[in-house]
Amino acid sequence: MDNSGSGSFMRNRRLESFLNTSSSPTYREKPKVSVKEEAAQKPKADVYQDDDDDDGWVLALISCIRIVTCFLTMMVTTFIWALIMLVLLPWPYERIRQGNIYGHVTGRLLMWILGNPRKIEGSEFSNKRAIYICNHASPLDIFLIMWLTPTGTVGIAKKEIMWYPLFGQLYILANHLRIDRSNPTAAIQSLKEAADAVVRNNLSLIIFPEGTRSRNGRLLPFKKGFVHLALQSGLPIVPMVFTGTHLAWRKGSSHVRPAPLTVRYLDPIITDDWTADKIDEYVKMVHNLYVKHLPESQRPPES
Repeated sequence: MDNSGSGSFMRNRRLESFLNTSSSPTYREKPKVSVKEEAAQKPKADVYQDDDDDDGWVLALISCIRIVTCFLTMMVTTFIWALIMLVLLPWPYERIRQGNIYGHVTGRLLMWILGNPRKIEGSEFSNKRAIYICNHASPLDIFLIMWLTPTGTVGIAKKEIMWYPLFGQLYILANHLRIDRSNPTAAIQSLKEAADAVVRNNLSLIIFPEGTRSRNGRLLPFKKGFVHLALQSGLPIVPMVFTGTHLAWRKGSSHVRPAPLTVRYLDPIITDDWTADKIDEYVKMVHNLYVKHLPESQRPPES
């Protein structure tokens, strides 16, 4: 009797164990993970890649105030220096110098208003007489260029810039250079005249080799103009690599974010021995140099 009851009890336990095993998967309890360790295991997402609508109304309002303050500041400084340059009309080189001083003052003020953390590397190359080039993905690039290029530097832009209200007129008063991009022949002739002016007046030059702003921060193909200028002027090329500006203020966006910015001056590229039959090689070489020094998120998709 006892043996029968004991055997029945054991059979029921085995059947219960079998049913439990078949109906639900076994698992082992995972060790507890701290909040910090869990955050570290998750892939890091760039908080500045979010859409403008995700910023929240407080950040959007702060951004709007900063942009309006920048605009008003630029209007005031532009008006003041326009008056100064009108007085200096008979002295073209002094107008160039005043244009650079305007850029140093205005660019620094605008960057201070926006408040982005900034890091500058290789500044020992920032005062050479040279052709300065930089990648272009944000309005902030203009502010940085205005602030950081040395006195005695002229910009080069399309001739239509003269129609930009107030800023375009100041650009012309500052004796900066314009090129006609209506056709290749006119563009090459404009570049030759620009190079002659740079050599004749012992100036430096700043140019964006991409020719336009990148929409997503990724490096675009380079135009050949900066190589033509180097060939005709004999000046070295100083690459300036901008990172983070496209995250701080994207093209077409009305929001400025507090993303950190880095400006890195690379070693000057000597162009004394460059020849006209290798223009494409020089363009590719300098472009590859940028690809090497840009973060993955700013490299061309195929890189």
